[in-house]
Amino acid sequence: MSRKPAVTSVAIDNTIAERWSGRAYDASKPVTHEQTIALLEAARWAPSCYGDQPWRFIVWDKNKDAAAWQKAFETLVEFNQGWVKESPVLVLIAADTKFHHNGKPNPFAAYDSGAAAENLCLQATALGLQAHQMAGFDADKLRAAFTVPEQIQIIALISVGYAADPATLEGEIRERELAPRTRRELGELFFDSAWGKPIA
Repeated sequence: MSRKPAVTSVAIDNTIAERWSGRAYDASKPVTHEQTIALLEAARWAPSCYGDQPWRFIVWDKNKDAAAWQKAFETLVEFNQGWVKESPVLVLIAADTKFHHNGKPNPFAAYDSGAAAENLCLQATALGLQAHQMAGFDADKLRAAFTVPEQIQIIALISVGYAADPATLEGEIRERELAPRTRRELGELFFDSAWGKPIA
């Protein structure tokens, strides 16, 4: 398995440091049903406004229903198709835009669903899997293909599977896989008591 742990300024939890959005997948290793349920349980226990749990996921497992997986795969942009083709599982991240308890608009639905998605990604890391979140897909095509209601906001797709040797990739995708991980400095993103005043 390819590892690219985060280089941090102070020690952080190992699961967070090890989480990485790899693109090289081992097509010979399926994700088990038990692993899939563990990913979804992790997502289920994310925090949400009023405890509303607005997230709605669709899971496509290539080894369980190849035709449905292919239909989801075909909504991806060409670049993403170039590496997702070896991933055994795809997951739609979506959100109910109305609160369950009163039917009013939920302005925090996407935020809360993002928290559930991150829980899924961290659980994938804990299970020895990798998960890669994507915005590069045709949401309208996906909505039509899977009859997703208009009230549901389509947010992202996530590929899940076991990591493979980056050498299995080609061209730009391989270059991205092998490139060092980077992040902006803490002080550019996090402020101390006032806007623009670096915390560190």
